[in-house]
This record gives sequence, C-alpha cells and structure tokens, in this order.
Amino acid sequence: MSARKSRANATEKVLSNQEQQAREDIAQEAKTGKIYRANYTDRQGRTVLVMRPSSQNTESTTGQIRYLVYCMEHAILSSNSTDGYMVWLIDFHGWNTSCLSLKVTRDTAHVLQNHYPERLGLAILYNPPKVFESFWVMVRPFLESKTSKKVKFVYSNNPESLKIMADNFDADKLETSFGGKNPIGFNYEDYSQRMMEDDKKMTRFIDSGCSSPTYKALLSKSQLLDSAASDFDSQASDDESDTDEIPSNLGLPDDKLQEATSATTSDSR
Repeated sequence: MSARKSRANATEKVLSNQEQQAREDIAQEAKTGKIYRANYTDRQGRTVLVMRPSSQNTESTTGQIRYLVYCMEHAILSSNSTDGYMVWLIDFHGWNTSCLSLKVTRDTAHVLQNHYPERLGLAILYNPPKVFESFWVMVRPFLESKTSKKVKFVYSNNPESLKIMADNFDADKLETSFGGKNPIGFNYEDYSQRMMEDDKKMTRFIDSGCSSPTYKALLSKSQLLDSAASDFDSQASDDESDTDEIPSNLGLPDDKLQEATSATTSDSR
C-alpha cells in the first residue's frame, strides 16, 4: 500500500513538473508578441489572432507549433461568433527572408488543415513584401482551395484592398499597425494576465463535464498540445533532410512575380 502511494505521489510530481515546464515554455514563446489574441473581435464577433513573423524569438519548431495550438485553442474558447471561426491578422512589418521557415510553414498548414478544419474564417496578410508573394505562389497549391480562398492580401497604400479592413473591423478598435485608430499595441505583462485568465477558463470548461458535441470536439482538440508536437517529432527523419533555406527558385522571373501580384490583388477584391 505504501509503495503504491509512493508511486502515485511520484507520478503526480512528474506530471506537475511537466505542466510547470509547459507553462514556462508557453510564456517564453509569448514574450515578443509573435502570436497573441487581440482584445477586440471583427465585426462578426470572431476572435482575432495577431501574428508578427518578424518577432520570432525561438528556434524549436515543436515549441512554436505547440504555442500556435495553445493560441488557437484559446481563440476557439473565447469566440463570440456562432460558427467558432477565427481571424488571423498577419503583420509583415520588419519581415525579411531570414524570417522564412519552410518547415514551420508546412507544419502550420498541417495543423490548420488536419486538426482545425473550418476554424479559419479569414486570414489577412498585411503589407507582405514582394518576395513573399513569390513564396505564396509556391505554397498556395499545397493548401486546400477553400483554405487558400480565405487568405487576403492587404496593402496600406492600396485603397481598394483596405476596404477589406473597413468591412471586417471597427477602426476605433483596430490597432494602428493595421490602419486602425487604437494606439495600444502588444504589452507582455498585460497579455500574460489575460493568458492566466484564459487558462483558468479552459480548465473550468474541461472540468465542467459538459457533454455537448461542441465541447467534445473542443476537448479532443485540446489534446493537440501534446499530440500535434508528437506528430512532428515522429517526422524527425524527414525533418533532418528538410531545410529552412529559401530555395533558389523563390526568386521568380518578373513575369511570374507579376502573375503573383495580379492573383493576390484579385483575391483581395
């Protein structure tokens, strides 16, 4: 009896240590504001995830994907929309080719399409540079058509594409970095408090024993905090042969680049 209790205590301690380490890892990933849940929604009440690729602060792909899953789980739980969709606002300020990781891009697409189908309502790429448009031409065929159609390119110097922002957001709430009037940007201390509140909300939700279909779907997805990372760990042999370097054919000829620009401009209309 004593030995059994001792093993139970040891197991509980290990789990507690793992949970603490996971919290610390998440906190580290969150520090620069590379992904965070905005304190506003779009006009449809959909949760907004702000992403800033140039603010990447870690090298572990598994850690980055784990944090993405964490943010998406909380975005779903916090959504006020009836369909549970979310919006991605991707700010390309400060972005250059050194920020480009083909592996992370592939893994992000894997998570989105295989674990969160129909959760993305809209993805806005704000002021992407020309070289990214070339990259998008290569990546787009690997996305499902219904997913790629939700991706819109918006440019601050293009009044027509800016209509997308006006149609989807209240300018008084939208951050100035996206053309809005809200001067309050990312603050880690404030956001960490919101993260803790979100964690408590998630724990209460899971512990509530709710048996609705929506809850069951969400509960199964919550396991991704470990299973998604395991998916990528199991591909270690593939990862070793992968490279984050930009392929030589990324610099497309001018006519191809023009086709990319035309295609993305057409999508944003």
